[in-house]
Amino acid sequence: MSQEPQFRVAIESDADVLLEFMQEYYAFDGHGFDRDKARAALTALLRDPSLGRAWLILNGDGAVGYIVLCFGYSLEWLGRNAFVDEFYLREEYRGRGWGRKTMEFLEEAARVGGIRTLHLEVVQENAAARQLYRKLGFAEHRSTFLSKWIAHDFSKPQGRNGH
Repeated sequence: MSQEPQFRVAIESDADVLLEFMQEYYAFDGHGFDRDKARAALTALLRDPSLGRAWLILNGDGAVGYIVLCFGYSLEWLGRNAFVDEFYLREEYRGRGWGRKTMEFLEEAARVGGIRTLHLEVVQENAAARQLYRKLGFAEHRSTFLSKWIAHDFSKPQGRNGH
C-alpha cells in the first residue's frame, strides 16, 4: 500500500467504477441503492462541472475510493458553499490516515475553487467518521437536517436507516 493517496478528477468513463464504490458505500451506511437512478444522478454530475466534482482516490493506479463535492450558495454561509456529498474508502484503507489526507485535499481544492464553507452529513452510527470530522474542525449544529423527495417519479429507495 502506498503511503499517500493520490487523487484524479472523475470523468464520465469512470461511472462504472464509481457506481461500484457507491453500492459498497450505501451498503456500509445503510442507504437504499438503485443502480439506474444512481447512474443518472452521477452522469449528470460528471457532465456538468457547475454542479460539483468527483474524485477517485488512488493507490498507485488503482482506485480505492471516491469523494464527491456538490456546490451550492447560501446567504447564511456567506456565499459559495459545498456539501461533501459522498466519501468512501475501502475498509483496508481506513484508520491509516487516508481519510484525513483525502479531506485535507478536498478542503484545499474547495478553497481554490472559491468555496467558503464545507458541510457534510454522517450517520450517527459511524463514530470513527464523526471523530475524524471533529478533529478536522467540522462542528455539529443545534439544527436538524430535514429532507423531502419532491420528484414523484425519481425517489431513492429507503435503506435501513431511512435514507
